[in-house]
Amino acid sequence: MDKTISICGCGWLGLPLGAFLVEKGFSVKGSTTREEKFPALQQAGIEPFRIVLDPDLSGEHIADFLKSDILVINIPPRRRPDIVDYHLRQMAGLLGAVKQSPVKHIVFISSTSVYPSLNRGVAEDDARDPESPSGQALLGVEKMLFEESSFSTTVLRFCGLVGYDRDPVVFLGRMDRLAHPDQPVNLIHRDDCIGIIDEVICQDVWGEVFNACSPCHPLRKEYYARAAERSGKPLPPFDHQDDGTSFKIIESARLERILGYRFLVPDPMKLPG
Repeated sequence: MDKTISICGCGWLGLPLGAFLVEKGFSVKGSTTREEKFPALQQAGIEPFRIVLDPDLSGEHIADFLKSDILVINIPPRRRPDIVDYHLRQMAGLLGAVKQSPVKHIVFISSTSVYPSLNRGVAEDDARDPESPSGQALLGVEKMLFEESSFSTTVLRFCGLVGYDRDPVVFLGRMDRLAHPDQPVNLIHRDDCIGIIDEVICQDVWGEVFNACSPCHPLRKEYYARAAERSGKPLPPFDHQDDGTSFKIIESARLERILGYRFLVPDPMKLPG
């Protein structure tokens, strides 16, 4: 591979993504806000950079970090009172530097929080009037990216991230009661997140928006009952107080059709690790 890829945000998803791309032969640069994380990136074969968005862009060697063909932006909105304005300012600062760089393509990691709860399956065209501030922030950034002409963008709307240390067994011990037991879950394993990003890059699929969610949607009570069975931990009592709460089921048919992608973990009830 002769492409260079920069990953802005090398945390729970970004670091293993970078390691995966290095193993495939890509040159990978990765950003973190703290220099003490440099050794972990270097051990994975990733060239580390300290980049901060607070909300203005700062850091060392920003131009060198952006000397890449592809930029993966993996910076979720921070939980704060001014989350929408703050996140838009973060991305505006970053994109100002990107426009001065050789980056030609962006993979933007968004979220299915951009969808309202419509009590049905939702597809990519259903992103309007998000209920959460984080969803409003992300939809605003998506619009900002698609308005730019100096690079092309593909947006990946991931649902709840699971796998490895994000196991339902871990959350069981923290629950007094299980809220919304009859709601369907929308989850995706980290291995699938990495696989989907890899397919976008390798197939050069740009200018697209994809939902990314495992095709199976067990109910919350089924999902956590399976975790309780695996772990031997007790299943918390169900909280039916908000049984009338609306829901959404994230559909990824477009992703599967256009990328030809087959989920590694199609059923979140069967987590491999």
